[in-house]
Amino acid sequence: MHMTQEADYAVRIVYCLAQEKERRDAKYISENMGVSLRFSLKILRKLVGSGIVKSFKGQHGGYELALPASQITLNDVIETVDGPYALNRCLKGDHECSMDGSCCAFRAVYAEISKTITEKLNAVTFEQVLHM
Repeated sequence: MHMTQEADYAVRIVYCLAQEKERRDAKYISENMGVSLRFSLKILRKLVGSGIVKSFKGQHGGYELALPASQITLNDVIETVDGPYALNRCLKGDHECSMDGSCCAFRAVYAEISKTITEKLNAVTFEQVLHM
């Protein structure tokens, strides 16, 4: 399993803002992170909506982190784009299981692995990544 390209780009964008420690416009972020401007703007809207990033309009507008990098985890950013991590689609609430409602032997295993991954992603902040 892997996270989506959009989540990967969202992590890069937040990392860029954490590195810069000052307001940056979308074009700067886009160029420095290797993400198209259009896709960057889409991701930035989601990050603003989740409260991870703040946006400012006007001549000195742009984007900056809404919280200190020490308070933003990898999981915060990934969940903003992809939703909660689930190793298998059977863990998603809207998935219709082909087992006709009976729980297969793997569901509990997948749930435990997903929980472990989420805990690990919650344990890593952008502040920590800046110092790696």
